[in-house]
Amino acid sequence: MLAYLIRQSRTVLITATVASVIAGGCSVLLVTQINAALTAPDHAARTALAVRFAVIAVAAALAHTVSSVLFERLSIRAQAHLRRFIADKTIATSFRQLEEIGGPRVQSALSEHSASVASFFVNVPVILVNAIIVLGGLAYLAWLSWPVFLAALVVIGLGSLGYHLAHLKAIRHLDVAAREQDTLFDHFRSLIEGAKELRLHAAKRARFADHVLGRSIDVVRSERERGMSVFLAASGWGSFLIYAFIGLVLFVLVGDAPDSARVMTGFALIFIYLMAPLEGLLLSLPRANLARVSARRIEAITSALADAGEAATAESPRAFQRLALHGVTHRYFHEGLDDLFTLGPVNLTFAPGQLVFLVGGNGSGKTTLAKLLVGLYEPESGEIVLDGQPVESRDRYRQTFSAIFSDFHLFDRLLDAATGDLDEQGNRLLKKLQLHHKVQVQGGAFTTRALSQGQRKRLALVVAYLEDRPFLVFDEWAADQDPLFKDVFYRELLPELKALGKTVLVISHDDRYFDLADTLIRMESGQIVAVEDCTAHAPRQRDEAPLDVAS
Repeated sequence: MLAYLIRQSRTVLITATVASVIAGGCSVLLVTQINAALTAPDHAARTALAVRFAVIAVAAALAHTVSSVLFERLSIRAQAHLRRFIADKTIATSFRQLEEIGGPRVQSALSEHSASVASFFVNVPVILVNAIIVLGGLAYLAWLSWPVFLAALVVIGLGSLGYHLAHLKAIRHLDVAAREQDTLFDHFRSLIEGAKELRLHAAKRARFADHVLGRSIDVVRSERERGMSVFLAASGWGSFLIYAFIGLVLFVLVGDAPDSARVMTGFALIFIYLMAPLEGLLLSLPRANLARVSARRIEAITSALADAGEAATAESPRAFQRLALHGVTHRYFHEGLDDLFTLGPVNLTFAPGQLVFLVGGNGSGKTTLAKLLVGLYEPESGEIVLDGQPVESRDRYRQTFSAIFSDFHLFDRLLDAATGDLDEQGNRLLKKLQLHHKVQVQGGAFTTRALSQGQRKRLALVVAYLEDRPFLVFDEWAADQDPLFKDVFYRELLPELKALGKTVLVISHDDRYFDLADTLIRMESGQIVAVEDCTAHAPRQRDEAPLDVAS
């Protein structure tokens, strides 16, 4: 993932890296100029050194500014690019795969993990500049004294070994924290969506706060604490080696060697100057590793979001004459049965101007059948045939439908309306659905969505009307409506849609309205047990030919 982001901004990254190298190199040159000025033989030499010092200082400041600005922009762009990448992968994957992965994991990738990866680009200039300063300082030590330089290499070797061992242990803790982070986002969602239930049950609220949400927060905290503590312990090991190195130089390696004053002066300057870059380097590396952990989590999540292999279509939905399901089956895990649940084989035919009721007990497979029908699930066997042609482009096929499922989502904007006078049509429909006194459509958006569930379903119905698709599916739509408006829905709105030539499938338990249907489909345990032609008042069993109202 990091390599992918680097490729996306290669030119800017190279420029920023060069600027960081220049800034680090100039910083080392400043130390050499200071050491040279301290031991300069006369005023003229110090004047020349002052000019060089000023030029190098200006160059260092400019390079550091350019590097910081470019890397900050890279960080912001990287996060935006990551979020777009994850969002595109989420949109492109099949609905079934998205259900299996779960929304909290995707949300975690979009927020926490993408921010962590983006922070890598903020740490890069710190790492580069400090690394250049440290390497340049060591090179200057080599120029001053080979014994000092060789001792420094031993110290670096020991420090690197300790850091590598610490890194392996710390990454394990950070990986656990990253995985738990996905679960934590699910609990955050429960904190908001379950607000009513939590406030109505004090014991439940306490257990959720302490043993569910609190435990998950503590796991993320403790694992990150352990991981970062190991990194910081490795940093302390590095500091100890530095002090040991100083003692070795002062009391063993330099001693009474020739030109010891110049070596000691240079060494003192380098030591004082390198302490801050070394500390910054040791602190930045763990954060860079944390970005790597987040990058791996994003890779794992986006790899699971496999592309459905279909390009989105912008074609307007077209009317159809016949839609048939031939031997369609689907299997999924049923929690109540603790086993695989098989839906089908299903044989059904739909035609324009047909009002169909789908009825059956809870868990009989009604909603799953509706998701198969509209193309959200792909049949495991059998085929869907539209106007005599098997469906090949599932995305194009899905544009035939508007659906309001029981777990529907209401966007704040009317994103898929086909006409230009959107506000006028929307407000006319709101008046028809008795919502005009609470909400309006302005600039293609609802003025509010803070309504009851039943009223929000009416807003969703407005959207379905404006989409003007030939086939509409309502999954227990009337369940949250008051008796008066429930009667309006069944006796006025559904017949009106039928008169417009729409095919309407209604999943319902309201048996008092079943006589309004043209066709009544009964389901039990994933099987269609009866298809009744209500217009002829003659039941048709599942072993008979499927009903075709068009014929």
